[in-house]
Amino acid sequence: ARAVPPITILIPMFIIWRTLGMIDTRISLIISYLSFNLPFSVWMLKGFIDQLPQALEEAAMVDGCSQVGAFMRITFPLVTPGIVATSVFCMILSLTEFPYALVLTVTSAKTVPVGLTELITNQGILWRPMCAGGITALIPIFVFALFIQRYLIRGLTMGAIK
Repeated sequence: ARAVPPITILIPMFIIWRTLGMIDTRISLIISYLSFNLPFSVWMLKGFIDQLPQALEEAAMVDGCSQVGAFMRITFPLVTPGIVATSVFCMILSLTEFPYALVLTVTSAKTVPVGLTELITNQGILWRPMCAGGITALIPIFVFALFIQRYLIRGLTMGAIK
């Protein structure tokens, strides 16, 4: 989804959502964002999971764990930094996505970037409200990153080295 221009995917999605009567709904935005964040997430997490030795899970299964137990007790805690780093990137990509939100919303499911464009009027740009809205839009990302910062730095560097 990141290799092609967003408009090439947006036009068919708009036609599908219009046919289903789901224009200006949050579920249409959620599914749209999921469709372009999921491949990126899988690709990014693959680097973290490939880095783990298979012997760790095999040793857990020899000790009596099932495959699910080995995943939950061994693999998942080791991959947590990668999951956190991926979630931050996906959150930033979703919160700043403009073309999908502009075309797929009208009033009820409007996102922050689309709402900020309404501050550009015929009389000029309303700079004070736009700056306040931009800073307010950054607060959720900042707070989220603040809470997970210990995982974030380790997660950003773990998947890059094989």
